[in-house]
Amino acid sequence: MKIFMNTLLGAALLALPAMGFAAKMDVDTKKSSIGWVGKKVTGQHNGILKLKSGTFNLAEGKGTFVMDMKSIDTKDLSGDTKKKLDGHLKSDDFFNVKKYPEAKFVLESVKPEGAAKDGKQKYKMTGELTIKGIGKKISFTGEYQAAKKMLAADFKINRTEWDIKYNSGKFFDPAKLADKLIYDDIDIQLSLVGK
Repeated sequence: MKIFMNTLLGAALLALPAMGFAAKMDVDTKKSSIGWVGKKVTGQHNGILKLKSGTFNLAEGKGTFVMDMKSIDTKDLSGDTKKKLDGHLKSDDFFNVKKYPEAKFVLESVKPEGAAKDGKQKYKMTGELTIKGIGKKISFTGEYQAAKKMLAADFKINRTEWDIKYNSGKFFDPAKLADKLIYDDIDIQLSLVGK
């Protein structure tokens, strides 16, 4: 999920060609991270998702970022409980990674928000996020640190827009779900580093 996030980095860099950045860059998949938090009535779980690849063209404001959905990894659990949740998230109830092993974010536009300060600049980024074969436009704000070639962003996506309806109060009676209700919003935390 958290995949398409790397587009943020490309977008942020797009507005900085005058500072000496290359017009075309790759994302360092080992240094970058995509974090996620899913919440339910009885608590929450957090984990990470690996970026498979990411590249962007600063001069043209384009980028494509691919996430490895098979890498879904819960971090607040261990042992059999972790294995069970990871397996469930990869199943048909959620991301169906057997049929859709990758998710993709395609960057379409980048716009600065306000003036740069202390080597940091905020950008509004827009593009199409594809999960389970469903493409949806999303927009979010990221902060780029020129010295570190790093973009950080925190935002939310609504899982039901990508046909992930399991135990959602939007599609099932919340009263019947009771403490099994899972909230629709997924929190995404991005930390993207360019090579």
